[in-house]
Amino acid sequence: MKYCTKCRRLYNDEDTECKECKKGKLETITDESTPVYLCSGDIMERDRVQAVLKDSKIPSDYKRNMVSANSQVVTGIDFDVFDILVPFDMYEQAFDVAVGIGAIKLNEEETLAYKLDKNDGIEEFEEMSSSKRTTVRIISAILIIIAFAAIIYGVDFIMALIKNLFT
Repeated sequence: MKYCTKCRRLYNDEDTECKECKKGKLETITDESTPVYLCSGDIMERDRVQAVLKDSKIPSDYKRNMVSANSQVVTGIDFDVFDILVPFDMYEQAFDVAVGIGAIKLNEEETLAYKLDKNDGIEEFEEMSSSKRTTVRIISAILIIIAFAAIIYGVDFIMALIKNLFT
């Protein structure tokens, strides 16, 4: 069995190039504890899969694939994707566990018990041209300014009435 030295994905012995990253060199696995790719996911999926693997007594690690260097700093949310790695000798067990919890889908099968109709709960919006979008933004800004002005003048009017009651 071969694996890519960069992305750690497994390949058959006859493969010569990594189909995923196209940069890594394929090498034959000689050490049974070599970490290999199991699946990918966001931080929640990574924690879920690693917890189940830990319960199954399968050691795991992860490798961060940066989506944006500043994503967590700016938004406070980690948008990075994580590759979960397991030792080669435990790959089959880990694969079965990941399939069992739905982290890996075989043949892209539907995991929902029912299928939603295409229009169930989905709003459809028409695409706006850039000029229409700009017009909507300008009108929205003007309406917000008018609303703020009305609130300020309304409060001033009410305060003048209250002030006249005490004078």
